[in-house]
Amino acid sequence: MERRRVALAGVTTALVGFASSSAVVLAGLQAAGASPAQAASGLVALCLTQALGMLWLVQRTKLPVVLAWSTPGAALLAAGTVPDGGWPAAVGAFAIAGVLIVLTGLWPALARAVAAIPATIAQAMLAGVLVALCLAPVRALVDQPFDILPIVLVWLVLIRFAPTWASPAAFAVGLIVLGVEAALHGGVNGPLLPALEPVVPSFTWQAAVGIALPLYVVTMASQNVPGSAVLASYGYRVPWRESMVVTGVGTLAGAPFGGHAINLAAITAALAASPDTHPDPSQRWRAVRVSALVYLVLAALSTALTTLVGVAPGVLAAVAGLALLPTLASSLRAAMAEEGGRIPPVITFVVAASGISVLGVGAAFWALLAGLVAHVLLRRR
Repeated sequence: MERRRVALAGVTTALVGFASSSAVVLAGLQAAGASPAQAASGLVALCLTQALGMLWLVQRTKLPVVLAWSTPGAALLAAGTVPDGGWPAAVGAFAIAGVLIVLTGLWPALARAVAAIPATIAQAMLAGVLVALCLAPVRALVDQPFDILPIVLVWLVLIRFAPTWASPAAFAVGLIVLGVEAALHGGVNGPLLPALEPVVPSFTWQAAVGIALPLYVVTMASQNVPGSAVLASYGYRVPWRESMVVTGVGTLAGAPFGGHAINLAAITAALAASPDTHPDPSQRWRAVRVSALVYLVLAALSTALTTLVGVAPGVLAAVAGLALLPTLASSLRAAMAEEGGRIPPVITFVVAASGISVLGVGAAFWALLAGLVAHVLLRRR
């Protein structure tokens, strides 16, 4: 009985993590310049690197340390534009972000510097980035009402009664809609078997500043720090240094194949670490091992999923926007948490939402810079 519970928790953790945000990942990678084949390769790489990272960490620590791809990072990419230098420059930025994550584990000074960034500024930057993406379901509902309305209705019902399953269920309905569209228009056209598409990275200062730095900041602030807090709430102490090194190395390994970043899971971490998984806290890590094995299976299906999504890209955008609405809500709440210091986060938010690009650098960096300057100038001494 206990083994079945552990196995079910592991399968649920993987399926919820994959289905709730894989649409965001595909949208983000393609917005950064990836072809459909390269975006599929990135999704495969992310599944593989986080599965291998989980297997390493749970075997060494016997703790339920769940890894995930950076959903806020993917959203940041989806809200941006193709960098100067194209997809190879984006891949180079992913590698830089991986180096920064490794350094966070090895160099305490960098960890302190990241911790010094006000959480309200980081969350406001993320919220501003998410606004454009969360408008996609509204626009798609007007343009494709018969395709999008079932997705929205299922999402709304489950947000009320089973929030954890709202995004996966919307994703499942989206797949059904895509299947119907494919049947009506002559089937799918593209590869179905998984393949890794290596790209030689190029390094440009615009991509380093406009992609790598914001990607690193939102991954740390919105994934790694909350992920550590979630495990702590269940009585586990995260092996911080080893987790950062493993996820940073995993990001570096996946970058040439299109993987943007992996990190500690936040939401799905609770599915494996809770008492529902196993009454004995020392046995819950086994669910993470099951989850890692499921991700290896999902890696094999990722290319077929990407090909199916190509039938009607608007459906993907709508599913991604719905999946990000709870993140937008929590980011706005966190950004406005300090009543006496709301102007810097508001400045950060509007700059990020503007979508501007200056000197080839996107809005996320300028939003972070503007927010920090406003914070320094307006803070009470």
